[in-house]
Amino acid sequence: MDHIVKRKGHKEPFDARKIYASVFAACLVLRMKDEEAELIAHMVSDEVEKGLKKEKQMESHKIHKLVTESLKKYNSDAAYIYDTHRDIS
Repeated sequence: MDHIVKRKGHKEPFDARKIYASVFAACLVLRMKDEEAELIAHMVSDEVEKGLKKEKQMESHKIHKLVTESLKKYNSDAAYIYDTHRDIS
């Protein structure tokens, strides 16, 4: 994937590290050990990135949904934290 279309309509380059970092942070909120948080963040970011390879661009809310669904497979509480963080910030 090349670009993300953000909520306000502008585009920015896709950066898989942002997915990793936000999933890792959601896991740490649950006081998960760093090693477990890293493993989950790695698995989720890899899974989402593979699913996005065919896309040239995608809206950020769709990527957010893909990350949430992937994260639910590994830890539903972390998925909830990740999903609701957007509403708080």
